[in-house]
Amino acid sequence: MKKNHLWLITALLAGKGIFAQNAQQDSLKVQQLDEVVVSDSKFELKRENSGKTVIKITAEEMQRNQGRTVAEIINTKSGIEIAGSRGRDGDVLGVYARGGRGRQVLIIIDGVRVSDPSTFSAEYDLRLLSPNTIESIEIIKGAASTLYGTNAVTAVINITTKKSSKKKIAGNFETSVGTNQTADDQNYNLGSIQNSANVNGTLGKFTYGVDFSNRYKSGLSAAVTPENEEDIFSHYSTNLKLGYQFSDAIGVQVYGNQTKFKNEYDATLAEAPNLGENEQQRVGLSSTLDYGGGSVHLNTAFTDYESVANDTFGESITEGSNWVLDLYNKYVFGEQFHTILGVNYIKDEAVFTEDVDFTIVDPYANVVYVSDFGLNLNAGARLNNHSEYGNHFVYNVNPSYVFDTENGYVKLMGSYATSYITPNLTQLFGAFGGNSELEPEENTTIEGGIEFKLNEKLRISTVYFDRNETNAIGYDANFMSINIADEIDANGVEVEATWLPWSKFSVNANYTFTERKGDNAIRIPKHKANVFLWYQFCETTNASLSYAYTGERFDTDFATFSDIALEPFSLLNFSIGHELIKNKLNVFVNADNLLNEDYRELLGFTTRGRNFRVGLNLNL
Repeated sequence: MKKNHLWLITALLAGKGIFAQNAQQDSLKVQQLDEVVVSDSKFELKRENSGKTVIKITAEEMQRNQGRTVAEIINTKSGIEIAGSRGRDGDVLGVYARGGRGRQVLIIIDGVRVSDPSTFSAEYDLRLLSPNTIESIEIIKGAASTLYGTNAVTAVINITTKKSSKKKIAGNFETSVGTNQTADDQNYNLGSIQNSANVNGTLGKFTYGVDFSNRYKSGLSAAVTPENEEDIFSHYSTNLKLGYQFSDAIGVQVYGNQTKFKNEYDATLAEAPNLGENEQQRVGLSSTLDYGGGSVHLNTAFTDYESVANDTFGESITEGSNWVLDLYNKYVFGEQFHTILGVNYIKDEAVFTEDVDFTIVDPYANVVYVSDFGLNLNAGARLNNHSEYGNHFVYNVNPSYVFDTENGYVKLMGSYATSYITPNLTQLFGAFGGNSELEPEENTTIEGGIEFKLNEKLRISTVYFDRNETNAIGYDANFMSINIADEIDANGVEVEATWLPWSKFSVNANYTFTERKGDNAIRIPKHKANVFLWYQFCETTNASLSYAYTGERFDTDFATFSDIALEPFSLLNFSIGHELIKNKLNVFVNADNLLNEDYRELLGFTTRGRNFRVGLNLNL
């Protein structure tokens, strides 16, 4: 990637940044420039009343990215780097936000924290998610531990699945096929198949929904080796939702999920007949009780994880499970004070040489003040009560001020927040490297920024962040988990812009500068930029073109235990969609890495070259 490409993106941002989301003319303005955000307060508030940087991925944007994975879609957003998202399905993914590690990003699905306590990092594997089940995604950047608890240090990815149709019966079916090839081997063989089916509806007070999806990939080797034999990845997921609305004030929903995937992989970057099998099973319940100016919400779930690895070292099995319960009361005083009072319960369990577990019980409170003269204030506190570590207090203060202008507004934002991450079960009690003497990690984050909106057509925001991290957990020479003595400082700037010059054309751009000091900043690019253009040719046809730049970053060569600089690269993607039957049947074509750039995303692992995908989506 030439440096002039980066300066091109920076120039675009400095001039008139750009964005696009919705294929319908009228809803472009409503959903993008005047959109409602939830994640930073748990209330539906206008974006101008939010003092945080919240990115909203709408149903329309998910639709526009048909055939792409959840990780690929999220990876185009500012401040986020998902290592492995551009490679072969089945490669390990790490979600890095604002110069942090995967354990500092919290993933929530329908109000419930998800993580696998049996893994080394206790992260949630994004490969378990099917994009066809998702209604929207909100990403809140920065510390959010007061609302969401441990791990919500650098970002929260809040995923909402699709709701049942108001019709008695509705359905959606999608299928697509595509190539799966490297830049060096453009054979154009079909190596990718994806299918999904969803049936849902409402029968009086009863709602239901059931969906199934599968994904199959072949044609690529996990590791870059002379043999380059193909490694197969297959994924199956089933979801069931049942709900009942007892009255206007009381509703209950229960749900279940089973996800399985099989993944052939290569050990020590050499060809080997290795097979990993992963399974997740989740059951949950959510309920809402409305009263007067408030409501009581309950979200709870139990999830069971099992991973089986068959490789040159034999068979190994890891098992884990967690219970999560979040009970909170929302109340609005005088239309200005939006308050949250709640308690969160977590129990993580895993099987190592013996069964181990810990529990966390967190009472928390948060208040948002929305004045009638421009001042907004979001403040909260949480008391973390851990069965191994006792009590710890975290808090945040997030003021913003909006200056109304003749054609929009100017918003000033600031934030000071503390966060707290306790070691996971593997770090404490794992058979390899467990250390029960570890101290929890603590973070302090400062943010400041400005947002400008003009004429329902232009929005630009710039945010500076600075995070100090102490007691970070790493490994010594014997791979024992230890607290690293050096403090880690991560700071940077995020620029996002949305421009809607006319109803049939829109552009989105973002740029992130990140600097991490205190360690080797593995897999974290200092510069990253994305540009997305969308155009509606006619009522039934639209197309998009996206450009992504990822700057230099380092990865570790475990053969020599040295850090290797990976070259910057850029990717150009193209998509076009056409409705054959209005609101019923559409077809789409995707072309990824259109210029067939040969690059390295992760050291020693395969990346995809130019690939094409064609599919159709049917609504009933």
